[in-house]
Amino acid sequence: MLQIELHPEVYDELENARVWYEEQAKGLGTEFLGEVEHAVNLISQYPNTWSPYYEGTRRFLLHRFPFAIVYRYERDRIRVFALMHLRQRPGYWRHREF
Repeated sequence: MLQIELHPEVYDELENARVWYEEQAKGLGTEFLGEVEHAVNLISQYPNTWSPYYEGTRRFLLHRFPFAIVYRYERDRIRVFALMHLRQRPGYWRHREF
């Protein structure tokens, strides 16, 4: 599997979403984390599978939650730019750099 690098702001996005879902229903935050983990594993195994998105990035849509993982596949790694909510501020992450 390829090395995965998360932009520092992705950690906050992940935790904020987890907490919000956990407040909605006990255990839902854990299910959200599980789906994100599964998605990242798929991305690392098949990085070119998902649609090109914006300036060399690709977007993986989560199945149960309205989020997308925005990433760039490089030769030896995957760089995750955002865990983007699909109904809020599209493109907010575009200024992010590694």
